[in-house]
Amino acid sequence: MSTKILRSLSSLASTAENSKKYEVWRRAQEAVSALNTLQSNAQTLEKIRQQGGKKAELNIPNVIKFAERVGITLDDVDKLSVIHVSGTKGKGSTCAFCESILRHQGYKTGFFSSPHLVEVRERFRINGIPITREKFTDYFWDVFLKLEKTKESFDGSMPTYFSFLTVMSLHVFLKEKVDVAILEVGIGGQYDSTNLVRKPVACGVTSLGLDHTSILGDTVDKIAWHKAGIFKPNVPAVTSPQPDVALNVIKERAKEIGCPLSVAPPLSTFESSGQPLSLGIAGHMQRQNAAIAIELCKLWIANRAKRQKSTEDDGDRQTTQWNTGDTRLPSSVTEGLKQCRWDGRNQRIKKPGITYYLDGAHTLESVQQCIEWFKSASAEESKTLSGKVIQVLVFNSTGDREASVLIEPLVNCGFDAAVFCPNITFSSLNTVARSTKTDATNFTVTKESQLNRVLANMLLFERLAVKRLQQQMYEKETTQREERCDVKRPKLDTENIENKGDNSQTVCDIEDCVITKDFPCISSALNWATQGKEPTISSQALIEFPSKVKNADHIQILVTGSLHLVGGVIGLIGPE
Repeated sequence: MSTKILRSLSSLASTAENSKKYEVWRRAQEAVSALNTLQSNAQTLEKIRQQGGKKAELNIPNVIKFAERVGITLDDVDKLSVIHVSGTKGKGSTCAFCESILRHQGYKTGFFSSPHLVEVRERFRINGIPITREKFTDYFWDVFLKLEKTKESFDGSMPTYFSFLTVMSLHVFLKEKVDVAILEVGIGGQYDSTNLVRKPVACGVTSLGLDHTSILGDTVDKIAWHKAGIFKPNVPAVTSPQPDVALNVIKERAKEIGCPLSVAPPLSTFESSGQPLSLGIAGHMQRQNAAIAIELCKLWIANRAKRQKSTEDDGDRQTTQWNTGDTRLPSSVTEGLKQCRWDGRNQRIKKPGITYYLDGAHTLESVQQCIEWFKSASAEESKTLSGKVIQVLVFNSTGDREASVLIEPLVNCGFDAAVFCPNITFSSLNTVARSTKTDATNFTVTKESQLNRVLANMLLFERLAVKRLQQQMYEKETTQREERCDVKRPKLDTENIENKGDNSQTVCDIEDCVITKDFPCISSALNWATQGKEPTISSQALIEFPSKVKNADHIQILVTGSLHLVGGVIGLIGPE
């Protein structure tokens, strides 16, 4: 056969393959567009917030009805072997550790998480991998069309976005015949859609703090009540160490429900050899998440062994016997901890001239942990770099979160520049690019409200940064006076420091401490933050940079404040 014919056949095969890939992608986009119609608009959500979640107790009965319309009964759900995890911080990482541990034990795992970073199909993982676009599309229409077909008999009702995905996750896991289904709670626990599960094998509550206060309450004890709402009678539960006020509520709810409760021991308990366990997710808080994951997996394996009655063969799985009271971890478990990956949490992506530090921290405690990780990791990297190295913050916060709580600790990091943008990947000018990002479409907030929030965040950062520099200058001047005159240092009135115009040395400009910029979308923000070095972002108009950051040899960029922001960045720059 001639070379020319071979080339023609190869070209035809390549064209056919590309055509097939495009068709798969197109069908997936159609499914996501249909899914997005289930999002509540901004006005509806505002009404819910104003009602203080008074109708939240209807969530579970409604989800049960939606599941039944799809053909999934509670008896079907009972057949799933579920690990159910709630919490404010670390519940996704804890679930990821559970999944990795049990997968390395030889079990077929299903994992439902939220939110997604880049594509919605990430929320459904089989053996640690997001389901394919083909499977996502097929499973989606299986569920969506049955609901559409029956809605006239139910006053036209359709589930909300998250409720639909919860029902779809049950459908996926039942069809895939997983050994274990790991469910991460969306918001709260008591009234969360995932709480339709009647008979989980084990429940976990990770570290608690203030978040979603307009729905769950404005104190930790109120939030703890909701999180412990996933407990079930005679189902063992494990909690991370908690503040006393939260732990007391969790214990009370466990007693009230009839749920045996334990507090996860520190990870050091399982490091009998003296060598620290290697974890696949960076950050010191992951040790706590790994510890609770180990306890949950112990409970799950013990339950499975009990059901198997130790006499039945467990297929061809290479599982390891694991005594629940044993602090020595099987090698498959330590490998599961080591190989665990959970993108968007303490994640680093390095490119020529740029290193992205990505963490979706959105509470005070998680931001503090993020800062600790960033300072340590960036300092370690800087030892290997030469030339001019600068640090840039890319930030956004959403929902009912108090932005000042997140921004104030970030101000003290001493960034060279701080960039603010909404969780919008492209501006309205780039309609072609936007059309390929249907997974990132968000109808729950208006564009105007997002841009207003961005501006408010930037102005707050500027005010706090100026105050910080003024305070540093004041303290320096006071120290110099003390050294000269041995005079006792006066107390600094930090509340009114910006009004001290009588002292020229405490007057400063924002450019002296940090450069701030706001942008209408993530792509524009990254183009500026990387000084045009990011190859995946189409070059835009030439931008002038202040001398403080201009011509940097390497740029360390921390992206934080919102998982949706982190997901938007990963979607633009690509994976590691």
